[in-house]
Amino acid sequence: MQAETPRLGPDRQLVQGYRDGGFTVSGVRHQGSLLVLPDRVLAWPVRDLAELTLESLLPLRSPGPVPDILMVGTGATFRPIPAALRDGLRAWGTVAEAMATPAACRTYNVLLAEERRVAAALIALPAAATGAA
Repeated sequence: MQAETPRLGPDRQLVQGYRDGGFTVSGVRHQGSLLVLPDRVLAWPVRDLAELTLESLLPLRSPGPVPDILMVGTGATFRPIPAALRDGLRAWGTVAEAMATPAACRTYNVLLAEERRVAAALIALPAAATGAA
């Protein structure tokens, strides 16, 4: 699948696709789940929402300010973020929005194009969920 491509500066990390257990971000293919920030992409060991913790999101805290908005791609389907995690992120100054990973990719791109302070925690889709063999 291809995510919509807004016009951005060359230094911005745009999610261009999601399939086969990974993502294409700014022309680079990444396998597995990712943390995507406007200026960098980090491999992220979380494979399921049950593994999502504040500790797993610590890379969002440095360098620079934490994002105002964190798009959480929960996999092939929407699953809510546990209240304790949502509260912990709010204490950092970050509002978390959970949605299925494809929607999180698209929404991250839109907010990035609006120059919002946004990041995405994206759980990779299994190949079967994207229609790939």
